[in-house]
Amino acid sequence: MKNRTKEFSKRIIRLCRKLPDNREGRLIGNQLFRSGTSVAANYRAACRSRSIAEFISKLNIVEEEAAETLFWREIIAEMEIIDKSLLKNLMKENDELIAIIVSSIKTAKQNRNCNKNRKSEIVNPKS
Repeated sequence: MKNRTKEFSKRIIRLCRKLPDNREGRLIGNQLFRSGTSVAANYRAACRSRSIAEFISKLNIVEEEAAETLFWREIIAEMEIIDKSLLKNLMKENDELIAIIVSSIKTAKQNRNCNKNRKSEIVNPKS
């Protein structure tokens, strides 16, 4: 997943290079660049989490950034800023990443809840 999100970020950078060099292109490009590259950076930060709670929190940020990236790409497509065919595969990858991240958050929450409900197997002979 680290490599997949990094490759996604690189594809976003390449897409930003294709945006027109006008006010509209620069503004949208900056937003897309920030959110798109943030997906990989925040995913790596999540992988270095010190607790399940921190992991879930950081994955939520990854999901937000991926959703924002999807929004900006939808704007680019709907406003016909660049050819939609250049966006098709990237949109599919974005959708897949969001689905994986949402699933990971759900699994992490379930694991956290299982650990909370689990009783210690250590028996204190004095009790």
